Amino acid sequence: MVPTKIKYGIDDKPPILQLIAFSIQWLAITVPTLIIVGKVVADIHFGSSGEQITYLQKLFFVAGISLLLQVLIGHRMPLVIGPATVLLIGIASATGSSYAAVYSSILIGGLVLAIISITGLFARLRTLFTPRVVATILVLIAFTLTPMILNLITASTEKVSVFSNLIFSFLFVLALFLVNKYLRGIWKSTLILWATVLGSLVYLLLFKSSYSFAAEAPFLAGFFDSISFSFDLEVGVLLSFFICFLALSINDLGSIQSVGEILKPTDMPKRVTRGITLTGILNVLAGVFGVVGPVNYSLSPGVIASTGVASRFTLVPTALALLGLSFLPKIIALMGSIPSAVIGTVLIYIMCSQIAAGLLVAFNTKEAFSFESGLIMGLPIMLSIIVSYLPQSVIGTFPVSLRPIIGNGFVVGVLAVLIMEHIIYRKKEQS
Repeated sequence: MVPTKIKYGIDDKPPILQLIAFSIQWLAITVPTLIIVGKVVADIHFGSSGEQITYLQKLFFVAGISLLLQVLIGHRMPLVIGPATVLLIGIASATGSSYAAVYSSILIGGLVLAIISITGLFARLRTLFTPRVVATILVLIAFTLTPMILNLITASTEKVSVFSNLIFSFLFVLALFLVNKYLRGIWKSTLILWATVLGSLVYLLLFKSSYSFAAEAPFLAGFFDSISFSFDLEVGVLLSFFICFLALSINDLGSIQSVGEILKPTDMPKRVTRGITLTGILNVLAGVFGVVGPVNYSLSPGVIASTGVASRFTLVPTALALLGLSFLPKIIALMGSIPSAVIGTVLIYIMCSQIAAGLLVAFNTKEAFSFESGLIMGLPIMLSIIVSYLPQSVIGTFPVSLRPIIGNGFVVGVLAVLIMEHIIYRKKEQS
């Protein structure tokens, strides 16, 4: 839904009180994803140690810098930014590799994306991304995260059994969709926030659990002394992340264009180039900081439609708030003390939206969705699911250099859809 009237355009500056109010709305949309994705990645790297808090501090800082630069010198549009879930897939699939190799790959991937965008080569690569390829990639992101989501919702403790967690997650996700059906406006846009807060409270009350945030965490503290980048090149990990960055670039392009379609700003091609180039540079920064890289999110059109406010300047206080929060570890620790079952359930809801977006791309094309289209999408999805659920004992038999590629369900699925679309069924599509 697009508003009949935009109250404040891209370059308008609302009165200070309204500016702060709209900034708080953007902050409510941004923080939950930062916490959820950041907590999952930090758990992969550090388990339950106190280093999780430092990781989240760095993630908040990079997100704040990214948002500030994008709205001021990048695409210069009201687009919220956050950690890329597609890079989460690459990180989860590289658990056998070093921390340095993972973030060196993110750094190189970001650098290559920036170079491809600024030189105009990205326009040529876009020919690979047909609607069926894009639709398949969007669906693959959801399916290849299911093993991680399953681990989150089946995590048991002394107080909570696996069965209890499963029942809670099933009822919770049904409640989310029921509420989503009736919510409107900014309430609908911030559903993830309310789901995270209320879901955590209900979980703690039901299972007599308690927050496990680090009580020893200081209220005010920096994190720059924890930044110690070391370069480590593992070819398999790097190639795996290159595929992830292909998907990230599609996501970034789609998000920028979706807002552009609503607001019709001038110099849209330049905004796209600046936005994607800056996303690449910001992923270089994320690699140096050792955190998952950022991407522009596609949530903004819904927020603009519900509020009628398209001012990019409403995101400036949001960015400053993220930077401020990055120096408040105790508050971040409190926000990060979300039960794993709640995180897993919210991820189910988010990934269902991802699948819905993929299906919309698949069916809303000029050409009718055919049986052949189903085959082109079906094989990559099947292969990705099979690879994603391979036991570690099986993946351990693969050549070490190839494990991040052929042991990564997302990478296998992307390669399969490109082969199906541009090699096996190429002649039929062009005839």
